[in-house]
Amino acid sequence: MSEIKRDFGKVAVLMGGTSGEREVSLNSGKGVLAALKSQGIDAHAFDPASEPLDALKAFQRVFIALHGGYGEDGSIQGALEIMGIPYTGPGVMASAIGMDKFRTKLIWQAVGLPVPEYVMLDEGSDFAAIEKRFGLPLFVKPANEGSSIGVFMVTVPGTLKNAFESARKHGGLIMAEKGVMGGEYTVGILGEEVLPIVKIEPATAFYDYEAKYLRDDTRYICPASLSPAKTAEIQAGAKKAFQALGATGWGRVDFLMDGDGKYYFLEINTAPGMTSHSLVPMSARQAGMSFEALCVKILEGAHCG
Repeated sequence: MSEIKRDFGKVAVLMGGTSGEREVSLNSGKGVLAALKSQGIDAHAFDPASEPLDALKAFQRVFIALHGGYGEDGSIQGALEIMGIPYTGPGVMASAIGMDKFRTKLIWQAVGLPVPEYVMLDEGSDFAAIEKRFGLPLFVKPANEGSSIGVFMVTVPGTLKNAFESARKHGGLIMAEKGVMGGEYTVGILGEEVLPIVKIEPATAFYDYEAKYLRDDTRYICPASLSPAKTAEIQAGAKKAFQALGATGWGRVDFLMDGDGKYYFLEINTAPGMTSHSLVPMSARQAGMSFEALCVKILEGAHCG
């Protein structure tokens, strides 16, 4: 115990914040805080929505359990670098790019990774032509939100524009994405290790906010029943996707499969959830790592710059 305390010093677990994912972040942070304390680490809750960032100078390390804007987009990472405080997860650039689904896709396409067909929407878009080109279902989503906030599944012809109007209430760029309906999966990254693949089987039409955090009937299969060759191929692709954005530390790469078994990388999470429903802890357990050990391992990777 004393060795752990000496190594890490006083640790702030950042949780809450001001984004639309505040409640999820509070749940993640509480879980991480309890896990670190159980390992004898001098860990403390810190909510930047109610405490001045300058107060973080009293801590030697920061575990980022913030999700969404100002927590996962490079903002808090930049502030911590200015203060010289090591923090968990990817750095400023990778966090900022990873929060932007549009620019993430551009980079992945540039390095030859498969992504679902997509188009950016605005008031002048030809919505009928996009529906015809992509077919239904298709998905409309803000480019800079997480936890499926503001995501709409379009299944009725002629309703794409309505979905766009609803999605843009969440602000920022809005994209439409061709529906890839053969299965939803995710891959956790922990340092240089790629964790077992998780298949997600929601009882809802897709893996929305409700399925992620509020329902108990979402099924998770880990390891996913894919062939060893396909598993190795996708894990290598996920690691490439993670590193293409300059990401280090830990994170999660989500992908979809179509009916023919072809996969498409969807997005990256640079501060994944750490709740009872969360996917990285589930994958880590399959790899033989407890939640407490996972939290300590992530904290060990804290860096500054």
